[in-house]
Amino acid sequence: MLIFSVFLLVMVGVVFVYSPAMLLENMLPVGLIVWVIVIFAYYILATMLPIDKIIGRFYPIFAFSLLFMAAALLIVLFVKWPALPELWDDMSLANHNQPAEILGVDSFIGKNPLFPCIFLTIACGAISGFHATQSPLMARCLKDEKLGRPVFYGSMITEGLVALIWATVSSYFFYYGGWQEVVPADVVSQFNEQLQGDSPKTLIQFFAAPAVVQHVCSGWLGVFGGILAVLGVVAAPITSGDTAFRSARLIIASAVRMEQRTISRRLAISLPMFGVSILLLIWQMENPDGFNTIWQYFGWSNQTLAVFTLWAITVYLVKAHKPYIISLIPALFMTTVCSTFVFVSPNMLGEHLSLTVGYSLGALCLLVAVFWFASWLVKERKEEANVRKEEK
Repeated sequence: MLIFSVFLLVMVGVVFVYSPAMLLENMLPVGLIVWVIVIFAYYILATMLPIDKIIGRFYPIFAFSLLFMAAALLIVLFVKWPALPELWDDMSLANHNQPAEILGVDSFIGKNPLFPCIFLTIACGAISGFHATQSPLMARCLKDEKLGRPVFYGSMITEGLVALIWATVSSYFFYYGGWQEVVPADVVSQFNEQLQGDSPKTLIQFFAAPAVVQHVCSGWLGVFGGILAVLGVVAAPITSGDTAFRSARLIIASAVRMEQRTISRRLAISLPMFGVSILLLIWQMENPDGFNTIWQYFGWSNQTLAVFTLWAITVYLVKAHKPYIISLIPALFMTTVCSTFVFVSPNMLGEHLSLTVGYSLGALCLLVAVFWFASWLVKERKEEANVRKEEK
């Protein structure tokens, strides 16, 4: 599990270099590679220095920007009250302004079925193995154990709301022609012109996630509000990337029992880790579909670690004679999600298996998990009963 956790944390750091760099490039076009170097340099400093030297000083600013962005977009959604597609709608017909082939949703959803991909694409909005790696670190920063619930529950609920807000905005942007409202006229012309080329891009291909963020925030919130909102969205991945690399260093140090008081010992762990990350980052930037590929592996490993965490919590609750059902249900659901994703994702086994076979294998994994847990629970209760008899 230590190796798997470090793998996840390195993936977090890699995916959260490129996306904020693209956002910042849209705001200040000094070159994408320049922003990549700046962000990576910040990650190195944040990983090497004590937490109160850099991370603790910037996080309050990042938090304000993120909350402002979420609240502002939510208010605009209520004011505009745009038409939005439902999950049961034919998504290819939801956009009344463009044909389905221009929207590109047919090929997108065909390669990435709504279930289970939606539960891995929105990797941290509902449940997150990455957050499970951060919990021990955050717990050490609390002055009182009573602060645990408001800090941990509050942060997860807040992030869930942010995810829902952006899911709503994205639905309007792509499926109901909202992009024509917020995208500048020259960009609309560029999109229409490239449709006449040899390799035309669909809406989903043309407008990458960072571009959607920049256009929506600037179009709905004005110049100042747009800058502050974009900074909030930039803050989210950057604050994930720096804590990911830092956590990976501490986990490795704990596993090999290497103290981290001196810079030389921190470098001994950090340099190989950053070397691997740079290689992955270069591959991601050189590969046209590199970001999406790494994001899928990150999403799967993130939620898979959450599965192990949920099962560990369930076992603890059983042994403590507490209501284990509260973690058992999400553990079973996420087990099904992560196992099914392996069988249907085009970047894993999905190219070789049909959806019917993939869903069947996912259902089989669910049945195995239910049977395994039920067998263990019966055995656990019998052992407890025998212990009580011996004590009498």
